[in-house]
This record gives sequence, C-alpha cells and structure tokens, in this order.
Amino acid sequence: MDDRFFEMLNEFILTGITDIPELQAPLFGLFLIIYMISVVGNLGMIILTKTDSRLQTPMYFFLRHLAFIDLGYSTAVGPKMLGSFIVNQNTISYKCCATQLAFFITFIISELFILSAMAYDRYVAICNPLLYTVVMSQKVCSVLVAIPYLYSAFVSLLTTIKIFISSFCGYNVISYFYCDSLPLLNLLCSNTRDIELIILIFSAFNLVSSLLIVLLSYMLILKAILRMNSAEGRQKAFSTCGSHLTVVVVLYGTLFFMYVQPKSSHSFDTDKMASVFYTMVIPMLNPMIYSLRNKEVKAALHRIRKYL
Repeated sequence: MDDRFFEMLNEFILTGITDIPELQAPLFGLFLIIYMISVVGNLGMIILTKTDSRLQTPMYFFLRHLAFIDLGYSTAVGPKMLGSFIVNQNTISYKCCATQLAFFITFIISELFILSAMAYDRYVAICNPLLYTVVMSQKVCSVLVAIPYLYSAFVSLLTTIKIFISSFCGYNVISYFYCDSLPLLNLLCSNTRDIELIILIFSAFNLVSSLLIVLLSYMLILKAILRMNSAEGRQKAFSTCGSHLTVVVVLYGTLFFMYVQPKSSHSFDTDKMASVFYTMVIPMLNPMIYSLRNKEVKAALHRIRKYL
C-alpha cells in the first residue's frame, strides 16, 4: 500500500486556465505573446540598466532587480502554463511542483519589498537630495536588496517544506495552472491548520508592512512636493515617481482585489484570472511602464537605436 501511495505522488496534474477546447489555441497564442514580450522587456531592462553609464544610480539598481524578479516569477509559471494549452494532460513532477512553488513565493515576496525599497529611494531623492548619494550608498542599496531576497527565501522554504512533508490523500489533480500553496492545501489529508496560519501571518505581514513603507514614503514625498515654490520642481519630482507609483497601484490593486474582497463575492474563476494578471501580465507591463514614462530610460533606448 505504501508503494502505491508514493507512486501516486510522483506527479500532479494541472487543470490549467480553461477546459474549453475552442479557447485553447487562442489563449496559447495570447499568453505566448505576453510571455515573450515579458522576457524581452525584462531582459532588455536588466541589460540596459547594467550597461548604460547614465543609468548607474540607486533607482536603476533597484529597477534592474525588479526586472530580474518579474522575469523570475513569470518564468516560474509561464512555460508550464503554456504547456497546459497544447497537451491533453498537463502533468508536473512532485519535485518540480515543489520547486515551482518555492521559486514563485520567493519572487513574489521579493517584488513587494523591492517596490518598498524603491519608494524609500524616491523619498530620500526628493526629501533629502543633498544627502542622497551618502544615504543611498552602494552598500545600503545592496542591503536593501539582500534582505528581501533572504527573507523571501526563508518564507518560501518554510511554506514549501511544511506543505510537502505533509501527507497527500492520493488525489493529485491541482485545480490551477501552477503549483500554488492554497490549491495544494486542498490535496492534503493531514491537518492543514498550522500551514494555513503560517501562510496567513506571513501574507498579512508582507502585504501590510510593504504597503505601509510605500504609503509613508509617498506621504512624506507629497508633503515635500507641496512645499516646493517652483512649479518646474514639483513637475520634476512627480515625474520621477510616476512610473513607480503606477507599478505599485497595478500590483497592490490586483492583490487586494484577490484577498480583501468578501468571501461571499469570491469566485474561483475570478481569482484564477487575477492570478494570471499578476503572474503574466504585470511582468510584461512593468518594463513598458518604465520605458514609456521614464525620460532617462527613453533616452538610453534612443542612444542604443542611434548606435544600431
């Protein structure tokens, strides 16, 4: 019996986004385009901010890591999701499922706190411009990036290990398009209360603490901007924050749509679409937002076109 039990856990079946045959081909084409744009955009942003001499500031250091994170979690989910459209039964091995979950949690938590670090960077740049290079030294920037990575890796390993050392019932169909913690909890036979509590506490802490840093930073930024006498100075200050603020609103808006709405209005299909948005669409949008709204990035792209 034990042998059969472990054999059943060799793999999981991902149901994907939809089981309607007519939608498989169009959705495959749509999400393939989205994923390819995301890969090209984020890789391009990483290379641009690494090689362009005029983009060697803390703001673009954080932007490079944001692009790396976006590339990471879209790649953790995207290829396997695309596979669900072209195979009859989209399976994922037990180990690959655990790996996908671990990487996804690591990247999504890192994104929240990198955005917080970027908000703090904008606060220092606007409210303490004379001390900016001192406060936002390379060492400080490295610490502000290292802490989110280390913390998110810890939370990820804790959650993943707790789930995968638990007993699965043998039913291996995950009603989702990737290995996420909540759909996996539905397959466990053992008591999931401890795991659910861990997920709830860390999720609440991650969302609330990162958002508080962003809100506090922008409240102080707004206060400093309103005190400026020059309209040109106010315009410049707003323009440096516009791209980051747009990214923050899109990401947190999606997350709060998923987690803050009343349970009575929750729909599994709606949650699945929201998950598609923040796992696939947001990583595609972020480099576009920074390319279209940021003058320095546009200038760097223009310089590259001149060389080409």
